Amino acid sequence: MADLQDVGAFVAVARNGGFREAARKTGNSPSQLSEAVRRLEAGLGVRLLHRTTRSVAATDAGQRLLEQLTPALDAVATAMDVVNGFRDRPAGRLRLNVPTSASKLVLPRILPPFHKAYPDITLEVIVDDSFVDLLRTGCDAGIRYGERMEQDMVAMPIGPREQRFALAAAPAYLQEHGTPKKPEDLLHHICLRGRFNSGTMPPWEFEHKGKKVVIEPSGPLIVNLGAAADLKVDVAVGGAGLVYLFEDWLQPYFDRGELVPVLERWWPAFQGPMLYYPGRRYLPAPLRAFVDFIQTMRW
Repeated sequence: MADLQDVGAFVAVARNGGFREAARKTGNSPSQLSEAVRRLEAGLGVRLLHRTTRSVAATDAGQRLLEQLTPALDAVATAMDVVNGFRDRPAGRLRLNVPTSASKLVLPRILPPFHKAYPDITLEVIVDDSFVDLLRTGCDAGIRYGERMEQDMVAMPIGPREQRFALAAAPAYLQEHGTPKKPEDLLHHICLRGRFNSGTMPPWEFEHKGKKVVIEPSGPLIVNLGAAADLKVDVAVGGAGLVYLFEDWLQPYFDRGELVPVLERWWPAFQGPMLYYPGRRYLPAPLRAFVDFIQTMRW
């Protein structure tokens, strides 16, 4: 029978794609994890991980083992978490996978009062703008917008129920280039674009009195949406072009007069973010506490 600690070391390394990241997540050293995996491989007589100087990946045997172990380890974690019900207040670790927009616009309002209410819960936030599998990455829950939700997940609103995309420019830009009067005018303006990690460059969408207009603008700058969005805003503040982003993201710049709303009556509304997590009967105590706390908040 393999040592459970060695099994746990293998799972951590396989899920995190390397010894350094697994060590950071588990609190062990990379050398300890490496030795544990070697013991497990020696005991089984099968190589479980491909190791190079740059990456670590599960072999076919390792992937099959990981798939078989995951439900069992989840069951063990659930059984251990039952003890939380006998504490005065929940404790443990909660891992959230969220996009950059949620880390900037949603979580800052939630985390201070949540930590005050549940000081024994450690919340680990992984900011990732790509679409990921929660269970594969070892996360308990995530925040996404409705059109990017995984199937077979429980979802609930978190943050504003409705948001808008806003168009803005610096006063200096508008003074030099003029103010667009309708969305089609943007084809003759300098626009600062964004691209998703998938490579898709979304168009700029507008809506007014039931009329929808989709624009494919052009400009001298394209940034990675999410991680580099602030760069796009800073460039717009410098007067280099028009920026199209979440209204709440741009609101501080409006308040300071660094940016001016453009075509405001055409700004499209969309459903706010959702907290989602696996639909299972028993939720770990930290996740249950977080879900209950979100339900008490007013936006």
